[in-house]
Amino acid sequence: MRQLPVLWAQRDFRWLFLSQAISTTGDRLVMVALALLVTERTGSTTDLGLVIGAQTAALVVFLLIGGAWADRLPRHRIMVSTDLVRCLLHAGLAVLIFADGLQLWHLIAIEVVFGAAEAFFRPAYSGLVPQTVPEELIQEANALNSATVTIAEFLGPAIATGLVLTAGTGTAFAVDAGTFLVSALLLTLVRPRARGAAVAAGSSLLREIADGYREVRARPWVWVTILVFSFKLLVGFGPYLVLGPAVAAGRYDDAALYGWVVVAVGVGTFAGALVALRWRPLHPLRAAMLVTLPFSLLLLAFAFGAPLALVLVLGTVAGAGSTLFSVWWETALAQRIPPGTLSRVTAYDWMGSLALLPLGFVLVGVLAEQLSATTVMAVGGVLSALLVVPGLLPRQTRELRRLEEQPAAATPAPLVEIERVP
Repeated sequence: MRQLPVLWAQRDFRWLFLSQAISTTGDRLVMVALALLVTERTGSTTDLGLVIGAQTAALVVFLLIGGAWADRLPRHRIMVSTDLVRCLLHAGLAVLIFADGLQLWHLIAIEVVFGAAEAFFRPAYSGLVPQTVPEELIQEANALNSATVTIAEFLGPAIATGLVLTAGTGTAFAVDAGTFLVSALLLTLVRPRARGAAVAAGSSLLREIADGYREVRARPWVWVTILVFSFKLLVGFGPYLVLGPAVAAGRYDDAALYGWVVVAVGVGTFAGALVALRWRPLHPLRAAMLVTLPFSLLLLAFAFGAPLALVLVLGTVAGAGSTLFSVWWETALAQRIPPGTLSRVTAYDWMGSLALLPLGFVLVGVLAEQLSATTVMAVGGVLSALLVVPGLLPRQTRELRRLEEQPAAATPAPLVEIERVP
């Protein structure tokens, strides 16, 4: 916790942190409001799937373009623009709800544009964080941001439920629009430091996207990790999210117990963020792969009906491992990827992570009907654990060492660096 005042003293990070704390809460708020809105209007899970699928598809399709623009233009300005676009979209949606003129095609069209705007925002944000803190505080900045996301996971749905029940879904979307406006205003106060060389003038967009691919392809520790986690999300997160209530009902005779598992994972993610403020393993990516194993154990224990107390403990440990992986991975990218291509590389990371997930949601449901929810979850737990093996195959992944310090100029670090002993 002693690291927090040091981070808070960084003026630009402080404004960035506050902006994202507010807008992330709005994001989590709108996830619940969206589900309640569709349920209220049509009562169709198919319609909800169309809306969410359209937003996710737009996000995936535009990520590489968003990453290229984020390396080409000032990242904080891109974030301001996308916040304003999303503010207008959800303000317009709120107006349609209040006027009782909302139709399904309106909602799909709005969420498609929303997903496209988010595709520009995410790579810009990943590249901007290292520009708001000294090099030696990058991990701490990522850890504190992860803690904020976890808090938003709890606050957002609670606020959304309260707003929908008391003031209606239109008010919920209006509040979300307000969070984006506040976020944009705070981001205008950010003055990020220069970090790395700018994209060459006159370079084409396709060439910049191809350059980002070459940066990924040249580093086995990057592309193998992205590929492995595409499948880990497919076989692990898909069953956890889709089949959790069914497994709880089948094994514990109460579907609502899945909510306690989700809470345990949430508590763990917050604890993991606090741990990441301080813990710097000698081999961060090797440790990052290993700390994902408790999530596989959680799936197996839940599927086989282990005592609920054990499941909740595993959920807490799994949540902590998930956050530690995220923080160490994002820190490694920020420290090792040339700053001028960081947003493009993170765009490939986001795209790889999300590409198979919609397919996974569909397959999990189909397989559960043919087999059983518990069988699919158990198999997913085994497969997600086995995927750690190919994740550790690249020598670079196993041998990449932590960096204690980096110069302010942010020259890309070598792959293996001798540890500096205090």
